[in-house]
Amino acid sequence: MAQPSDTARTVIMTVDDDPGVSRGVARDLRRRYGESYRIVRAESGASALEALRELKLRGDLVAVILADYRMPQMNGIEFLEQALDVYPGARRVLLTAYADTGAAIDAINVVDLDHYLLKPWDPPEEKLYPVLDDLLEAWRCSDFRPVPATKVVGHRWSARSSEVREFLARNQVPYRWYSAEEPEGARLLAAAGQDGRRLPLVITPDGAPLVEPEAPELAARVGLATTPAADFYDLVVIGGGPAGLGAAVYGASEGLRTVLVERSATGGQAGQSSRIENYLGFPDGVSGGQLTDRARRQAAKFGAEILTAREVTALEVDGAARTVRFSDGSAVAAHSVILATGVSYRQLTAPGTDDLTGCGVFYGSALTEAASCQGHDVYIVGGANSAGQAAMYLARGAKSVTLLVRGDDLAASMSYYLVQQINDAPNITVRTRTVVDSAHGSDHLEQLTLRDVGSGATERVDAQWMFVFIGAAPLTHWLDGTVLRDEHGFILAGPDLTADGRPPAGWELDRPPYHLETNVPGVFVAGDARAESAKRVASAVGEGAMAVMLVHRYLEQS
Repeated sequence: MAQPSDTARTVIMTVDDDPGVSRGVARDLRRRYGESYRIVRAESGASALEALRELKLRGDLVAVILADYRMPQMNGIEFLEQALDVYPGARRVLLTAYADTGAAIDAINVVDLDHYLLKPWDPPEEKLYPVLDDLLEAWRCSDFRPVPATKVVGHRWSARSSEVREFLARNQVPYRWYSAEEPEGARLLAAAGQDGRRLPLVITPDGAPLVEPEAPELAARVGLATTPAADFYDLVVIGGGPAGLGAAVYGASEGLRTVLVERSATGGQAGQSSRIENYLGFPDGVSGGQLTDRARRQAAKFGAEILTAREVTALEVDGAARTVRFSDGSAVAAHSVILATGVSYRQLTAPGTDDLTGCGVFYGSALTEAASCQGHDVYIVGGANSAGQAAMYLARGAKSVTLLVRGDDLAASMSYYLVQQINDAPNITVRTRTVVDSAHGSDHLEQLTLRDVGSGATERVDAQWMFVFIGAAPLTHWLDGTVLRDEHGFILAGPDLTADGRPPAGWELDRPPYHLETNVPGVFVAGDARAESAKRVASAVGEGAMAVMLVHRYLEQS
């Protein structure tokens, strides 16, 4: 018999309280099906249900369950009725003596019994195997779909559930989403011993349930690296956006022991972009996720370590070493550091938006929510390229997309090709000189109040989805007292440090800082976090590569 086409070995379970009979059933099953199926044996209904719940958490499939009718505490019909809640697609067989055939017939209506077998069934070639062959064939033809290794159970309008889904998606971790209200979600909650009051529930590939997990725990349990393999490196890259990934690729490929540290997911803002059409070498465009995945694999190929869900809280100078300290108190040191921390979208200050973040209000593209926008009216706040790319992507399935722009037009902040695409899209409307005055909703976004910045007139509109792309704030507050920044928090480097012809305060070397070097020798900056940077993917990648060249120059002279 051919093996089922699923990733895990599918289970055939047998339950009988008589140890001799239980071993006999299992022996006959292994003889015929052992090479293609995993045979699981239990000697009570309670232990069998516990085994089924463990199998459910691991994502294993159960094709057939055979249960003896006469078992103490829980008879076969009672057991199969509860097993139905855990594996509704499994074929159910009741093992009975001749005197119990009436009960078996009644069970057809109680537990939707597929078959009953009279004991003994010798020879199995005539009385057991033909029945199971037919049941297995019927099961394989049914709509059983193996779920991915990681499962997430949560509420549709839950900020934390949305964050977990976005974290997994952006880190290329396959997962299957279940609403806590749907039957399979309820079964998974029951299998994990949860009542649904604390969500999301994440079930890891090894079957371990995680309740409301934080990013570091989640990352570690789904197979992402979170701990450095060494204490000291040639280069630590902080930030996994285009600049950081570019630095990691060039650093590792040129022989530097390199580790990249990312607090959330590689890709940065670019990684959330639905389509980048002006990046060199991709005439048909490329999604931020695709570009990020390729860059990440390229860095790993050259030997760079990539740590995820590690938040950096301090940079310390210890002689020739540069020490990077994490939020849990641990640290890693290196000869040099490249700051590629990027920027984050500024938060709306309109009343109601904080409470509805993750519940209809999203910062960035939140591509995991795009499918849910099908047929709905979507609002996008912002007038730069990221907003335009999101508008074009969401317009494929949304009923309408409305761009809310504070300025007079898009041309001042958006690339020409995107402006033309938006003008040609029939279901995209651009409202200039318009801002969000307030957001309204109980457990999710329901309405927006929009305000004309000229006249001050307001209008209330129905809305379930709003994606915000307004400005950029550098993620550099943790560098206070160490690295010089401008009044907006962007890192000063190279010529910006010596604009008055003098080196920065505390600079002790007899040379001026290199082009991307900060006021701390051996600490460089690349990408959007640098003051006066171009804020483009291509320039960020180029600065990452250039920073590595300057790291080599620094190391050669140290």
